[in-house]
Amino acid sequence: NPDAIELEYVQMMMMWTLFIERPRRIAQLGLGSGALTKFCYQRFPQAQVSVAELNPNVIAINRALFGLPPNDARLDVREMDALDFVNDPANHGKFDVLQVDLYDEEARGPLLDTPEFYEACAACLGEGGIMTTNVFGDYANYDKNMQAMELAFDAVVWLPEVHDANIIVIAFKNAPQVDFDALYLRAAGIRKELNLPAKKWVDGLKSWMRDHT
Repeated sequence: NPDAIELEYVQMMMMWTLFIERPRRIAQLGLGSGALTKFCYQRFPQAQVSVAELNPNVIAINRALFGLPPNDARLDVREMDALDFVNDPANHGKFDVLQVDLYDEEARGPLLDTPEFYEACAACLGEGGIMTTNVFGDYANYDKNMQAMELAFDAVVWLPEVHDANIIVIAFKNAPQVDFDALYLRAAGIRKELNLPAKKWVDGLKSWMRDHT
């Protein structure tokens, strides 16, 4: 089942579905194994999916071995630097969702983690837009990334570590009104429609809010 998302931390990158049901434009920084890209392309047929991946070998392997579809009217996988992507004025205000999973070969931490980078990420989102990102690696990276995101976004929430020091953060361009009854109802729909464990995400959000407010 090449279009399913198996790893829990990758599933958690889809946490934005709790707040956005029908995205029109989704951007992915870092292709990885292509799991998020293929899932978004297949499950949100109304959406355009754009990807910035610097390594041409990663794109080639995804196409040859992992079932990544060729580019078409809805899918645009580009060989380019993620920093160039977010700094391009043509991409500003354009996306509903930005998924960021950038790491080097040694996976010590995100390759891009400056306040300027996260400000450019926020600039790419339209009103009500959401970024999810994987903040992993050395623990010293976590606070640095959180502080940089908090400067750029209206609200930033991170969930408990789930797998090999992967911590998923959800950052809101505009802070949402959070109704947990509605979120649990939405989570049940996500489980049914997308087969993702969204109730765990709501539990995590609830726990975070209890500890940080």
